[in-house]
Amino acid sequence: MKRLQLFTLLFLLCFGNTVYSQTTNVAQEVVTQTKKLKKAVDSKDLPAQADSYYNIGDSFFNNGNFPKSEEYFIKSKNIYEQLNDKPNIEKVTRKLAQSQEKQNKITPAINNYSRAAELNYSSKSKAVNSNDAARLSAPSQDMKAEAIQNNIDINQKESEKEDLAASYSQMADVNIQQKDIPRAEENLNNAYQVSKKGAPQQALEINQKLTNFYVENKNFDKAIEAKKKVLKEDFVKDNSQEKVNQIQELADIYIKKNDAEGAIGLLKNAYGIALEKGHTLEAQKSVKRLDSLYNISNNTNASVQLYRDFLGKLPDLVSKDRSLVDNKILEDTEQRISQLEKERELKDELIRKKNLFNYSLIGVLIVLTVLIVFIFRTLKKVQIKNKKIALQSLRREMNPHFIFNSLNSVNHFIATNNELEANQYLTKFSKLMRGVMENSTEDFIPFQQELDLLQNYLALEKTRFSDKFDYEIEFDENLNMHSLQVPGMLVQPFLENAIWHGLRYRTTKGFLKLSFEKDDQNLKISIEDNGIGIEESKKQKTEHQKNREGRGMKNTLERITLLNDLYNRDIQCKITDKKAEPGVLVEVSYKL
Repeated sequence: MKRLQLFTLLFLLCFGNTVYSQTTNVAQEVVTQTKKLKKAVDSKDLPAQADSYYNIGDSFFNNGNFPKSEEYFIKSKNIYEQLNDKPNIEKVTRKLAQSQEKQNKITPAINNYSRAAELNYSSKSKAVNSNDAARLSAPSQDMKAEAIQNNIDINQKESEKEDLAASYSQMADVNIQQKDIPRAEENLNNAYQVSKKGAPQQALEINQKLTNFYVENKNFDKAIEAKKKVLKEDFVKDNSQEKVNQIQELADIYIKKNDAEGAIGLLKNAYGIALEKGHTLEAQKSVKRLDSLYNISNNTNASVQLYRDFLGKLPDLVSKDRSLVDNKILEDTEQRISQLEKERELKDELIRKKNLFNYSLIGVLIVLTVLIVFIFRTLKKVQIKNKKIALQSLRREMNPHFIFNSLNSVNHFIATNNELEANQYLTKFSKLMRGVMENSTEDFIPFQQELDLLQNYLALEKTRFSDKFDYEIEFDENLNMHSLQVPGMLVQPFLENAIWHGLRYRTTKGFLKLSFEKDDQNLKISIEDNGIGIEESKKQKTEHQKNREGRGMKNTLERITLLNDLYNRDIQCKITDKKAEPGVLVEVSYKL
């Protein structure tokens, strides 16, 4: 009972080390990769983050901690997929499948081998991954053997030692199922020879598989020979912890062979090395197995002495045991990685919320901008429409003086029994009014129609004031009479002013000249008369005439402003008294 209590105490002291039994190298590798991971997270370097996760997973995989390796391979794979890095996606997906296969997760392993094959990064990788998927899903051993042999052939050509060793080991499993013992032994030996040169951890696994194969077939001598062979390898001799493990496994073979003395000697040797090098867990295992052997032989004293010796040396053993520190480092490092991931998720969430706010703000600004543009364009359209309505209204208006005076002239012809003149005047007047009304819906009319209207108008005024003026119309031959578009009746008010406020006050007959001339890309219109002039006309106006605003000229100036706003024709109008002689000169120009 006392011995059981001591063992329980020992087990409680050492239990925390059972998760990571060989953590020295893996702890150093994980710490190194975690530092790189932190830099990558701080700099938002996604490729470097994915590489660090892959390397951490690979370290756990090589150390035999497949659940942990799967966890980090998945993290690495997610980032590589985010980057669409197909070569690395294929690499990590294959490694993830191998890790799942080691845990006997066959269905996800098949899926990941198939996924790696679909990436088709290279013909070799596609073939190897397809063969592995076929191997795991094959319904018969013969089909499995065919898929494995295909991979052996590929890996021999490509000199892929690790994959080649794995394929030989897989073929040995098939051989065992097929009861082909010689071929199984041959393939396991081939796997060991290939792996020991570049993959020590894999070599150890294959050696253990080979010795188990010999033990299951009761061939203990070959099992002992295989285990002694691995003890001579440099990767075991240089690793005291692994050396102790291999000696213990050799002792287990002796126990199964019923050679207790040989097993006790080996376990004492393993115990001594563990004490010397500071391997607490391995020392505990040796003590436990020696205790079992002493118990079988009823050697209680030797068992008690062994426990006393172990407990006495335990403090010094623990102080030298680097694996305890490495386990703590590994635990702290994983917590640091978890904290890094939480910080990254928090930063990503903050960035996401910030981006969402920014995008929302931009969206609101865009909506407001579109709304403002829409309102502006609507107002602009309304403004243009209003201007067009105003322009149309102005076009339809003729100077009421002209209409009133024309009707007075008709009345005068009738009163003097001059029916012929009255009829001729009415005919011309009706043609003019019809022409004005027909063109009132258009802002611009053909030059020929405008010319006809002006000629008709001047002919009417000439009929009324035959003794007051003569007129002449000139136009440039380069002007296209039919295609050239001009504002309708724009110059009529200037002609009316020249006649009614200048020429009719002359004591002798005057002269009115209307000319159209093309100057580069402009049309120049000039109206010249030799009437009394602007200043003299103002002097002769009655008080009633001075107080009354001239509607015809006002409409014309408003039309010019509206035409310039709507069509950007740059219409210019200049009215001046002639200097050398009496009369007025009106100059109108605009873009063709």
